[in-house]
Amino acid sequence: MAPEVLPKPRMRGLLARRLRNHMAVAFVLSLGVAALYKKAYADFYRNYDVMKDFEEMRKAGIFQSVK
Repeated sequence: MAPEVLPKPRMRGLLARRLRNHMAVAFVLSLGVAALYKKAYADFYRNYDVMKDFEEMRKAGIFQSVK
C-alpha cells in the first residue's frame, strides 16, 4: 500500500479570502438586525402615551418637583 499524498494547503491569500467572506456575512447580519430594531422601535412608539407614562411616574413619586 502506497501512502496517500495530501494536497498542499492554499495559504496564499487565505486571510483576504476569509475576511471577504466574513465581512459579507457580517454586513448582511447587521442589515437584518437594523431592520428588526427599526421595526421594534416603530411598534413601541406607535401606541406609546407620554402623558399616561408621566402620570404613572408622578403617582409613584419619582418626581420631587411635581405634586
